[in-house]
Amino acid sequence: MQTVETLNEGLKRAYTVTITSKDIDARVDKEVKAIAPQVRMPGFRAGKVPANLVKKMHGESLQRDALNNSIQESIQKLIADQKLRPAMQPSVELDEGFEFGKDAEIKVALEVLPDIAAPSIEGLKLERLTVEVADAQVDEAAGRIATQQGALEEHAASHKAKDGDTLKIDFVGKVDGEPFEGGSAEGVNLKIGAGQFIPGFEEQLTGVKKGEEKTIEVTFPEDYGAEHLAGKAATFDITVQSILNGDKPKLDDEFAKSLGLEGLDKLKELLKGQIEQEHNGLTRTHMKRKLLDQLAAAHDFDVPPSMVEAEFEQIWQQLQHEATHEEDPAAAIAEMEAEKEDYRAIAVRRVRLGLLLSEIGQANGVIVNDQEMNRLIMQAAQQYGPQDRERFVQYVRQDPMAAAQLRAPLYEDKVVDFLFEKAEVTDRAVTKEELEAAIEAEDGDIKPHVHGPNCGHDHDEKPKAKKAAKKGEAEADAPAADEAPAAEEAPKKAAPKKAAAKKDEAVAEDATAEEKPKKKAAPKKAAAKAE
Repeated sequence: MQTVETLNEGLKRAYTVTITSKDIDARVDKEVKAIAPQVRMPGFRAGKVPANLVKKMHGESLQRDALNNSIQESIQKLIADQKLRPAMQPSVELDEGFEFGKDAEIKVALEVLPDIAAPSIEGLKLERLTVEVADAQVDEAAGRIATQQGALEEHAASHKAKDGDTLKIDFVGKVDGEPFEGGSAEGVNLKIGAGQFIPGFEEQLTGVKKGEEKTIEVTFPEDYGAEHLAGKAATFDITVQSILNGDKPKLDDEFAKSLGLEGLDKLKELLKGQIEQEHNGLTRTHMKRKLLDQLAAAHDFDVPPSMVEAEFEQIWQQLQHEATHEEDPAAAIAEMEAEKEDYRAIAVRRVRLGLLLSEIGQANGVIVNDQEMNRLIMQAAQQYGPQDRERFVQYVRQDPMAAAQLRAPLYEDKVVDFLFEKAEVTDRAVTKEELEAAIEAEDGDIKPHVHGPNCGHDHDEKPKAKKAAKKGEAEADAPAADEAPAAEEAPKKAAPKKAAAKKDEAVAEDATAEEKPKKKAAPKKAAAKAE
C-alpha cells in the first residue's frame, strides 16, 4: 500500500492510497483456498475441486470482496499510521478507471478532531440553588391524590348544579355566530369553581339541571394563547348530560392503606421524595448550564465543519417539524430562515462543548463501565416487542457506533458530575419559583453531545428552537422528566382537553420531556387543563 498526502489544511486531510493488484490477487487466492473444501462440482470428490475452477466459478464475487476488504484495511492502516482522529466517517472514492488485474487507487478525504489543549478545570465556581420541600407542598400533593380517588356519583335529575359539582356536558363554541375549530366537544367533565375554563364560563352553569340546554356568553382573555381568539366575544351552546358529586376522601391512615401503603406518614414520605427529586432536577439543570457557560468562555478552538453541519441539520429538521405544528407554519418557517445563522452558531457551540467534555472525560479516566452499559442496553430494549428485543441487544453489542450513541448521554452526565465534584460549590436556598425564574432568565443554548472517538454522531437529544434555548430550556440533561425544567403552565382555556387530544398527541410524538419547545396554544389545544 502506498500513501500520498494531498491536503493538510486546518482540520481537513486528504490522501491518495494505492493498493497493488498483487495484494488484491493474494487475497483472492487466500479466499479460494479457504472455500475450496466446501465447493461441490460434478465429477469431483467433495473438497477436491481444483483451485482454478473454484476461482472461475466465484472469481468475480471473490474479487469484489477482496477489493472491499483491502480498501477497509487500507483506511484503518492509514488512520493508524498517520495518527488521525476522524471527526466523521472518511469519504472514500475509487478511481473510475479501475479494472481488476490493475492497481486500485482510492482517494480518502476526512476531517479530524482538533488537538485540544489540556482543558482547564481548576477554578470552577458554581452556585447550587436549593429548594426546601415545605409541608404544605406535601399536603397539597396528598390532597390532589385524594381528589383523584374520590368517587363521582350522579345527582338526582332535580338537583341544581352548585360550586364543587362536576358537570358532564356537550358544547359548541361560536364566534360571530360561526363554530370555530377546537371549540366543540362531547362528554366533557367540568368542575364548577375549579377554574379550568376561561373566566365567566363555569359561573354561568351554576343552577343548571340534568338535560338542560343553555347558551352562555364569554370573552376570551386578551392574552389568550390562540391569537385569532384573543379578546374575541364568543357563545357556547351547552347541553348538560349529568351532574356528578365527588366527596374527597379524608386524608388519614385508612386512606393511605387503601393505596397499599402502611399509613399516612408513609404516603407523605413518598410524596416528599418525589418533590425533592423534582427540585433536585431543577437544581442540576441550573448548575449544568452555569458550568457549560464557564467552559465555553474558557475554551475556544476550531471544530470540524462536517460535525457542525450534521449538528445543524438535526437542529434544522427539528425546527421544521415544529413549524408544521404552529398556527401559521409559513410565518414560523420565515422566522427560522431569518435566524438561520444564529442556529448555526448554536451548532458550533454544541459541537465544541461536546468535544471539550469528551476530552475532559478521557483525560480524567471517566468511563461507562460494563454494568452501566448493560443496564443502558436493557432499558433501551424495552421499547421493542419481545421478538425484537434480543435482535436489538445483539445489534448494539456488535455495532460500535450504535453502542457509542447509546453510551453518550450517560457519559456526558458522568463527566458533568466529575466537574461538579471539582468545582467550588456554594449553596443558596431559594423558592421553587425563584429557581424556575433563574432557569428561564438564562441565555442558555442547546446542550452539547459528547463526541468520543467512536461516537456515531447520531445525537439522541431533541434540539429546540432558539427562542426556547434563550429561555434556558435546552441544556438540561439527557431525556429525563425529573431533571427537566418545569413546563410553563398552560393558560386557562375554553375548549376542553378532549377537543385538543389529537393535536396534543401529534406534537408529543416527536418531542422528549426534556427538549420539547414551548409553543403558542392552538385552537384545538384550547382546554389543556379542562379534564
